[in-house]
Amino acid sequence: MSDAEGKQAGKAGLRTWTALTAAAVLAAGCAVKPGPQPAPGQAAQDQTSCRQAAPGDAWVGNWLGVNKRKGIAGELHVLMTLKQDGSMAYAEQLKRAGKSPQALNETGCWQRDGETLVMRTTHSNAVAVEQGDPIYTNEYEVQMRAGQLVLNGPEGPLSLKRMPDDYRMPMF
Repeated sequence: MSDAEGKQAGKAGLRTWTALTAAAVLAAGCAVKPGPQPAPGQAAQDQTSCRQAAPGDAWVGNWLGVNKRKGIAGELHVLMTLKQDGSMAYAEQLKRAGKSPQALNETGCWQRDGETLVMRTTHSNAVAVEQGDPIYTNEYEVQMRAGQLVLNGPEGPLSLKRMPDDYRMPMF
């Protein structure tokens, strides 16, 4: 390699390192300094701990609803499990003729606020969710009619009948 070629290669290497250094400095400048952190495990516990239901609460149990919704082809099967410890599980299956069913499985906490059911999802399809996102908190006005739990939501009422504690939705 001649002296001129060596100087040229050295300049190219220097330019590469200069560009990488500048990029690193810019990236470091964009970093956000984290605010004060809660005690280890406290924030996660505040978001995922559930409040126990009142003893004998009629809403505690396994509830199954099957219905058709306007604009949705097929039958929607909903299994909602409200536990005494305040935890909940919500499973939804959309069954359509000639197509594979689609499913959603959520877990989290529930609480009763008068006649309003508040459900807070902490995991959707076994993946932790972003707790600040309002999509994971749902509220339904509830009525008990002839032993059924009727949820009044934005898509209209959904009637759920009580199922045995060991009932699970059939796998597709």
